[in-house]
Amino acid sequence: MIPTSRRVAAVAPFLAMDVMAAAAAKVRQGEDVVRMEIGQPSAPAPRAVIAAAQRALERGRVPYTEALGMPALRARIARDYRERHGVAVAPERVVITTGSSAGFILAFLGLFDAGARVGVPQPGYPAYRNILAALDLVPVPMRLRAEDRFAPTAALLRATHAAHDLSGVLAMSPANPSGTVIGAGALRDLCAEARRLRLPFVSDEIYHGLSYGVPTTTALRFEPEAIVINSFSKYHCMTGWRVGWMVVPDALVRPIERLAQHLYISAPYLSQVGALAALDATADLDAVRDGYARNREILLDAFPRLGLGRTHPVDGAFYLYADVADLTNDAAVFCRRMLDEAGVAATPGLDFDREAGGHHVRFSFAGSEAECREAVARLRSWLG
Repeated sequence: MIPTSRRVAAVAPFLAMDVMAAAAAKVRQGEDVVRMEIGQPSAPAPRAVIAAAQRALERGRVPYTEALGMPALRARIARDYRERHGVAVAPERVVITTGSSAGFILAFLGLFDAGARVGVPQPGYPAYRNILAALDLVPVPMRLRAEDRFAPTAALLRATHAAHDLSGVLAMSPANPSGTVIGAGALRDLCAEARRLRLPFVSDEIYHGLSYGVPTTTALRFEPEAIVINSFSKYHCMTGWRVGWMVVPDALVRPIERLAQHLYISAPYLSQVGALAALDATADLDAVRDGYARNREILLDAFPRLGLGRTHPVDGAFYLYADVADLTNDAAVFCRRMLDEAGVAATPGLDFDREAGGHHVRFSFAGSEAECREAVARLRSWLG
């Protein structure tokens, strides 16, 4: 028998991906499934992105880039912070990564030694705790509360640090699985508290660009030393291109560069070329976002009549995180039956919250309007 490391044992399955595999198997067998399990835009990358990559491919050579990324892309991202947020970011502080996933690995390796405790929101994106565990770090849940609109607060950080002696903290806005946005005032206070406690602050801003009447604010506005992680996967519709970025303090640039050189050399060249074009494709991308807004309204209107009306605030992203306690105490079984009997795929909340996730389900509304309406019709029939 081949032995496996204890790190592997500490990493839980990504249930959304398991549901995705089960749904895909049904589709291969000819079944019709409405796909609401994965946070993946159904729209393709903008035409300008594909054209830019095709032009680069026709030139023949697809090389490595510098480990920190193409200088032109880094400079363009820095310009975006100035134009969108009024924040000055030197291009030298921008690091191009293989999706946001590589950004988290680089950030955690660059900031923390083995055994360090890092505060993470709960419910929250499962990769946080599993990447931390795989790196011999300790994820410390920060239990989000309804009275705080399910967003982390300075008081929550202070209490968690007092109980667990944290080495750092991570926050996400808009959030996965809920879509909740941390308001500017709350984010300012959260950054200030992390600074007071001398804790590195990691801000996951991957869903910036996707909000519905609620402004999103970068942590860099309040904390210039924050480590910001973002990606072209969500707003820019480039999931499979696997390209993202980080903004890091000056002192972390060279350490992060050394790690990147050895872990993956550089993000894919063609993806970086496409990403550069994506930053000027806002008209196409805002049209996609407007489609999400319509889908959001469809679900928010229909779900209360289906017994799924208790949700976290859906300020941004493209998720609805529903409390299904009135329907089941086992969301995993509920989702399996929903897929088998109704042909609707969604993700059980245990992915995002090991304590209370058993009575929550995350629905993604990143598909088409027709798919959202079909999902509502199927759920209405199934739930009776």
